[in-house]
Amino acid sequence: MDIVTIFCDIDDFCQRLLAAPSPLLVSHDGKKKASRCRSLAVSEIMTILIVFHASHYRTFKHFYQGQMLGPGRAEFPGLPSYTRFVELIPQTLLPLCAYVQTRKGQPTGLQFIDSLPIRVCHNQRIHSHKVFAGLAQRGKGSMGWFYGFKLHLVINERGEVLGLTLTPGNTDDRRPVRQLVRHLWGKLFGDRGYLSQELFEQLWSQDLQLITKLKRNMKNKLMPVLDKVLLRKRALIECVNDQLKNVSQIEHTRHPSAANGIVNMLAAVVAYTFQPKKPALDLSTTTGNPAQQLLLAAVTI
Repeated sequence: MDIVTIFCDIDDFCQRLLAAPSPLLVSHDGKKKASRCRSLAVSEIMTILIVFHASHYRTFKHFYQGQMLGPGRAEFPGLPSYTRFVELIPQTLLPLCAYVQTRKGQPTGLQFIDSLPIRVCHNQRIHSHKVFAGLAQRGKGSMGWFYGFKLHLVINERGEVLGLTLTPGNTDDRRPVRQLVRHLWGKLFGDRGYLSQELFEQLWSQDLQLITKLKRNMKNKLMPVLDKVLLRKRALIECVNDQLKNVSQIEHTRHPSAANGIVNMLAAVVAYTFQPKKPALDLSTTTGNPAQQLLLAAVTI
């Protein structure tokens, strides 16, 4: 991952974003707030946060003190101390929320949806946890109970992120689906947690077919072979979730503030979008008709 390429893209975006007057910079009496002079621009802070998730460091403190305050001073000569940098992180929340929208891929007609549980503390510390009090909730995933959030992701067959949203941990997976897929078409593959006749009809009216596995107590229904094969390839989005947790450090339980925690999650997703090679289905088969090409690619990958 080229840090110069990342910084140039972020800096161009920030210049366009910050060029327009923002109501957040105006106080109640109509006067602009005096901002404290800092040695780093917002784009530089965002770049450092994103590059951390592409490094091999497990904690940001070790990354900043070992990498940025050492060799990193060549690219960022105005680096402050670690404590001061942590204080600057909340300023990137709104720009990062806007920037992640520019990193989305293009719909292709084949989409996969899933939710990623993100813990913010150990279960034994739930009652004493205060950073995300009122925001995080208890939820249950495939690995058991947790306290935190759910990151809902929609990707295409190339592993590109098409939509994402963050909800409390007790949110039903089906609730944010309509908002996430409002601009999509074709087929949407999910697990049994998205099984709903009402949701299927709503998406069908938007030219989007929801395809999930049936529960054991439900009657079997005929399904095209192609849809059945692609449904087995839903592990593609699970690979993306695995990379967000184990390559990008999206899950962290020692955030000093709620804003810093949300920034860390967004930066992890942005870092994933910069990966040169993402988990994907190879649909480049050139023999046979288009249906056979798609089926062969789905079977072999």
